[in-house]
Amino acid sequence: MTNLDRVANEIKNVGLYDLILQDVQRILGKTKVSIEEIKELLVKEPQLLEDYKQTNVEYNLSNLHLKEIDTKELDGECESLAKSFNKKLKTLKEIEKYTLDFAHSSTLVIIFSVEFFVLFSVQYFIVLLNLKEYQWYIYGVFALSILIAWLYAKKVKKIYEVESKRFYKLYDEALEELAKLEEMGCVKKSDLWIMECEEHI
Repeated sequence: MTNLDRVANEIKNVGLYDLILQDVQRILGKTKVSIEEIKELLVKEPQLLEDYKQTNVEYNLSNLHLKEIDTKELDGECESLAKSFNKKLKTLKEIEKYTLDFAHSSTLVIIFSVEFFVLFSVQYFIVLLNLKEYQWYIYGVFALSILIAWLYAKKVKKIYEVESKRFYKLYDEALEELAKLEEMGCVKKSDLWIMECEEHI
């Protein structure tokens, strides 16, 4: 559900993907590369496409370059299958963020930021407020906050794992439905592509 023409165009023309463009230039051994060359390289070097997808998820951009099917003109099995596809596509877009490796997620950054703040607060209470007689209690609160943060991170990591599996299962089901819709002559996949990201404009 990721359009390689759009990916190649964005890698070449959108600053967000400059690191990927530099990798493309390094691999091809030249600084001026065409969209066609990038597209060919995306097929030969799948890691570049993975880097693109990872970047998108990190920045809350979707890798699903398909829009929902307009069901107004459809009826019968075409309509019910299209509605099922639309529902799956909507869910996929909602849970796509969980395909990001948890170690790179914003949740982990927030947890570390809170712990960093707590550490400085502990030092503030002990040193600046001269509460040395209570330092073991204060360090105890800090240790407890670390335990709570660790347990929370473990819980969220599990959510990422479960939702990521759910995403890939739904993804395969949606692709099958789309293929069936095309086979039945209900829709053309080429009419569903979103070729430009509004966030980049």
